[in-house]
Amino acid sequence: MLTVVCLVPVLVVAGYLGWLNHVATTNIQHADLLPTGTAPATLPESGAGASALPTVGADGDPIDPSEPGGDIAPGAPLVPAESLGDNYLIVGSDARPGLAGGRSDVIILVHVPVDHHNVTLIHFPRDMYVPIPGRGRNKINAAYAFGGVPLLVQTLQNMLGVKIDHAVLFGFEGFKRTIDAVGGVDVDVEEGGTIDGYTFTAGRMHLDGPAALAFVRERYDLSRGDLSRGRRQQAVVKALLLQAVSKETLANPVRLAQLVDAATANTTVDSALDVGAMRGELFALRNLRPGDIRLLTAPISGFGSTPGGASIDLVDWAAIARLGTTIREDRVDDYR
Repeated sequence: MLTVVCLVPVLVVAGYLGWLNHVATTNIQHADLLPTGTAPATLPESGAGASALPTVGADGDPIDPSEPGGDIAPGAPLVPAESLGDNYLIVGSDARPGLAGGRSDVIILVHVPVDHHNVTLIHFPRDMYVPIPGRGRNKINAAYAFGGVPLLVQTLQNMLGVKIDHAVLFGFEGFKRTIDAVGGVDVDVEEGGTIDGYTFTAGRMHLDGPAALAFVRERYDLSRGDLSRGRRQQAVVKALLLQAVSKETLANPVRLAQLVDAATANTTVDSALDVGAMRGELFALRNLRPGDIRLLTAPISGFGSTPGGASIDLVDWAAIARLGTTIREDRVDDYR
């Protein structure tokens, strides 16, 4: 009799976890989000390809592409190498879920070290002017429009020399529902403002899904445009991750079920990322604290415009190389 009594809660828990696994597996979509081949290299040698480069800096002075900071990548594309730890590319778009069409509004590379002690979120501004394999030079978010997530992954791998292990594509509607599922998030607001009827003030604010969505979409009224918006996106992703792995969520069956359902309902992941692996990764991060998550912005050397007049961010290629090295060697904390 005692054995039966002891087995009841075990069976209930096992059944509940099995049901959650079924919900996640049923909801989430898998697709070929990672590149399968090597497209033609387009990184020019130093001093070459000047006609395709920006010609005017933010201060109106001409840019000399042969000079450091002139947005010439040094040599051929870096060969992507496996790194210590895991690298996840998070891509967000207002477009309907799929592999192409529309431009990506969120491009964040997440590096999770081997010991899972901390996490680094690296924002790649959408206006970074980069070589896109087989497509010449363009803003980095054009890679998604040209070839979906696989081409965006390849573009970043060529820049950093780092293999991206997994990719996640989400729609903004699912993003909003996920935040509501965990009861909202506490976000550190660096710069206030008003958009869509929501007023944000500097400091910590609790945001529900609709407010968080308005918060990450705004860029025109921010002091540094897309760079400031990227910081907002990182702040919300950080807050959501902390809430997802918190005891308040993991120990609350109702909230956990709502999170699993909302987070997977409008999400596409690469074919190799199964539900078990995702569950294991979140469990391994359960001891994360706010100070354990570092926010970085991919390095740029300034601003400019293309010969056609489009505003762009000039890439600091020397700093990009250093960033790639620290990711591969699992010492991103050393990057400055």
